[in-house]
Amino acid sequence: MVPLFLRPLAHALASVMGLSLLAVGTTAVSLPANVGWEYNAGPASDHFSSLDQITKTNVSQLKQVWNFPIEVGGLESQPIVVGRTLFAITPGRRLVALDAVTGEQKWIFDPQVPGGQPIRGLASWTDGKTTRLVFSNQNLIFLLDPATGKPDPKFGKGGQINLQEHLRGKAEDNVFYVTSPAILYKNLIIVGGGRVAETLPASPSPARAYDVRTGKLVWTFHTIPRPGEVGAETWPKDAWLTQGGANAWAGTTVDVKNGLVLINTGSPSEDFYATNRLGSNRFASSTIALDANTGKRVWDFQLVHHDLWDSDSMSPPLLMAVTKNGRKAEIVVSTNKQSHIYAFDRLSGKPLFPIKETAFPPSTVPGEQAWPTQPIPTLPRPLSRTSITEDDLTDRTPAAAERAKKIFASMAGGGGHYVPPSLDKDTLVAPGFSGGNGLGGMAADRKGWLYASSANGSSISGLVEYAKLRAAGIGENAYLGQCSSCHGRDRSGNPPEFPALTNVGDRLSLEEIADVIKRGRGRMPAFANMPPLTLDNVVSFLRTGSDVPGTEPPPVHKPGVGEGTGTTKYVFTGYRSFVDTDGQSLLKGPLATLNAINMNTGQYIWTVPFTMGGGPLVTQSGLLLITSGSKLQAYDSATGKVLWETPLPGFGTTPITYRIDGKQYVAIATGSARGRNAAAAGPPKPGAYVAFALPD
Repeated sequence: MVPLFLRPLAHALASVMGLSLLAVGTTAVSLPANVGWEYNAGPASDHFSSLDQITKTNVSQLKQVWNFPIEVGGLESQPIVVGRTLFAITPGRRLVALDAVTGEQKWIFDPQVPGGQPIRGLASWTDGKTTRLVFSNQNLIFLLDPATGKPDPKFGKGGQINLQEHLRGKAEDNVFYVTSPAILYKNLIIVGGGRVAETLPASPSPARAYDVRTGKLVWTFHTIPRPGEVGAETWPKDAWLTQGGANAWAGTTVDVKNGLVLINTGSPSEDFYATNRLGSNRFASSTIALDANTGKRVWDFQLVHHDLWDSDSMSPPLLMAVTKNGRKAEIVVSTNKQSHIYAFDRLSGKPLFPIKETAFPPSTVPGEQAWPTQPIPTLPRPLSRTSITEDDLTDRTPAAAERAKKIFASMAGGGGHYVPPSLDKDTLVAPGFSGGNGLGGMAADRKGWLYASSANGSSISGLVEYAKLRAAGIGENAYLGQCSSCHGRDRSGNPPEFPALTNVGDRLSLEEIADVIKRGRGRMPAFANMPPLTLDNVVSFLRTGSDVPGTEPPPVHKPGVGEGTGTTKYVFTGYRSFVDTDGQSLLKGPLATLNAINMNTGQYIWTVPFTMGGGPLVTQSGLLLITSGSKLQAYDSATGKVLWETPLPGFGTTPITYRIDGKQYVAIATGSARGRNAAAAGPPKPGAYVAFALPD
């Protein structure tokens, strides 16, 4: 028994020892230590929790224990839990501190940073004495006191640093937004990259590290090499002056044990016509390992050479351990929109399974030089179909089947893998532009099993000569060159992922349209470098169909030059899905799957049909928790069987789990549906953070 006058001391000692004390009568009972949650479960990005109170046998008893409502809007974020507080991001890009047990608000931080870019999470840091939150918002990183939400005045300028600095030229001329949270290693804040413009000129997106106490830049790794740096020979001379992309926008992973930073980079600008970056473009569309202390390159592997398919890696690398030939191996796993799974030894970069350079068709577009081979892993097989045949086409009705066959027969290159975009003829892209594993990433358990959802649809790609599109006005010229790839040449969009703009003037004011163009919103990148005259006329064109009255017409188009496009003479015909007139896929299902792969052998354990949602969470007790549209589901991780599901107030992101006072919780952010889920979800809904637990 603990005497009353000694109980405060006992609790203090228990806190230091990592225990909790629960008084039962006059007896103090020790409880397991509180366990929080960091983004993606921590620096390894493996989405794994050792908590095991919620099991296969009792998961069906989970009940909602609190619900914290937030404003209307889409969310991509995970909350984190530090101590007894859950830190949550709202659609309005504010940070809210909630009691993780009750859901009651403690404080709210609104930096009032204008813009519309998504925020996927945040991070925390402690040296054992001081704890800080690292909150990325648009182009800024704030260092906050978790007890009050106030910025640390010793960090940067008034508690923040500007990531537009230390890039190229003047800070205000750079367009750079960090949409995924930074990660912490020792006393370093590491930013793998961010979102930049997808038309030229574009800002670079290097990996950088900052001192967590002062905000000073410590090291930089250029993903677009500068003269004299490794890889510069794979780019045109002085490409670094105008090129952008090669950006690790999906987040960063740290191997704490070995002191490595691991990033997955995306394609360079421009995405689909790349005569301005002939060469393999080393470090773009790659997995890169850096020394976490210095930023020096340790190894790199290019997943797509001279990327012509916008084949971004949509999630950070994942660290796990496997057994190969009787020996334990520590590996890093990457994937991208091509849906191949690449596994490497963390220290050497040597592939776990053989990867074969495989020949693919050349480009038929004048001036383009598609790389002759691409690296294809022998194991595991791809998450999604990477080619289309007539057997894959829909048979849901005779009329739909006939339309699918006719459209398929008209495609350049059939439905082959890595077929380059063609000029004036559509090309089928498999997987599609939203293909493979999504933003939520993958999960891994301690058996060496990997879990991943994957979209299984297809898209249509193509190029057209800019001169054939060019109209008389400055606004329409700029729209065709920079906006039509997503919103369509006739402004009809490609719903639900890319909205129509035919009536945007009825929904937004002149100022609001201009602000979205300059700052971006959701999936839309920012066009902050658009000249004021061009911006005014784009806004006028979207509202009235013509330039601002009295504007001088643009100069006559010269062959080989595409005003406003940032490229030479060909532009992308737009992100289009391989769907029927009613929006139904022209392919047979399933259009998405959830998968378990034994990475010790490279073989699939199970695959089940799925509706895409957030990323997976796997627990020591053998549960896989994941959102499927607006439902939270629990699967048996060994078999893929659904054990429990519950409706959510909105579209769910990636679930988290934590333990406080011996009780395990599951929490999740919900908001308006985005992308492919938006069409069936109806009007936008208010968001909420929701927590579940077993009954007492």
